[in-house]
Amino acid sequence: MRKMALDIGDVRIGIATSDPMGIIAGGYETFIRTKNIDKDMEYLSILIKEKQCDTVVVGLPLNMDGSEGDRARIIREFAEKLKNYTDADIVYHDERLSTVSAEKTLIESGMRREKRKKVIDKVAATIILQGYLDKINMRRKNHND
Repeated sequence: MRKMALDIGDVRIGIATSDPMGIIAGGYETFIRTKNIDKDMEYLSILIKEKQCDTVVVGLPLNMDGSEGDRARIIREFAEKLKNYTDADIVYHDERLSTVSAEKTLIESGMRREKRKKVIDKVAATIILQGYLDKINMRRKNHND
């Protein structure tokens, strides 16, 4: 089954999904959050089901020393609430520098600032998901060797 990644922000949520084999991540959309958390949860739960995702990878914004700060706590609270709306497994993946990497990639591609703002969260979610997929696929490969 597919995997989905979420790059959760206060205003937007970047969403990426994998191919059915769980090898390649692709950006799906940038969801503009509503003022109602339950509506956001319902939207995400429907999307998880429609895309047939068995795992949701939540980008966890760790501090550079690896510790968790206030932002990580807020993201964990969001993910815990999402568990009430879906049967998919919720896992966390270190997202340090994912937005920085996304911004750098978009700048190097020549994308204008206005357009970057619209897609950066989706690209960051793709980076988070690809990192997670590479990690689990490497474990699988090493286990089978």
